[in-house]
Amino acid sequence: MNLKDRSNHRKYIQILRQMSPEERLLKAFELSEFGKQLFIHGLRKRFPDLPDEEFEKILSERLDKCHNRNY
Repeated sequence: MNLKDRSNHRKYIQILRQMSPEERLLKAFELSEFGKQLFIHGLRKRFPDLPDEEFEKILSERLDKCHNRNY
């Protein structure tokens, strides 16, 4: 991690510490949804011509692989 990255990380941590627990939880949900949307977008770019029904099947299968089976 270079000096700029460390500085940005410190700022990020400082901002998180200033947030209330509720704000941090909402931010976690927001980031989770953003990550899921990026995943969907990337998958759609990989299979641009796939009919929606088949795309949803692939998406569901791939998302199932992401879930922790220990719970």
